Amino acid sequence: MAGFHYKLQSVLDIKQKLESQEKIAFSLAAGKLQEEQEKLQNLMIQKASYDRQARKLVEGKIDILEINTCRRAVETMKTRIRTQMLEVHKAEKQLEEVRLRLKEVMIERKTYEKLREKKFEEFKQQLLYEENKEVDELVSYTYHREER
Repeated sequence: MAGFHYKLQSVLDIKQKLESQEKIAFSLAAGKLQEEQEKLQNLMIQKASYDRQARKLVEGKIDILEINTCRRAVETMKTRIRTQMLEVHKAEKQLEEVRLRLKEVMIERKTYEKLREKKFEEFKQQLLYEENKEVDELVSYTYHREER
């Protein structure tokens, strides 16, 4: 009897490659999310700095031009923070989509692996059956030969 050959091995190989690709996509999406979160954090730090600067300007000698400049900077930072929060949300959504695709591909791969294992067990059982059949035939042949 020939060695074990799984008819769907090429499909399993493709599923494994798809899983690898989705893992890479997941890693990239997670990296993008982290990058966007860091940008948001930096913007919030910048805004806090402008807020502190605005409070100091109000406490000291009042320079209307500088106070207005600082307030515009704070408003600009608020706008940039809102925009960046949208980017973070988009990155989170993208990460979730990739995670779901990865989960689906992993389930498909595991299904084909389980099927392969089942077919391999069937192959081993068939091999054992063939071996037992040969042993029985040999014992039967030897027994009948000794009777003569």
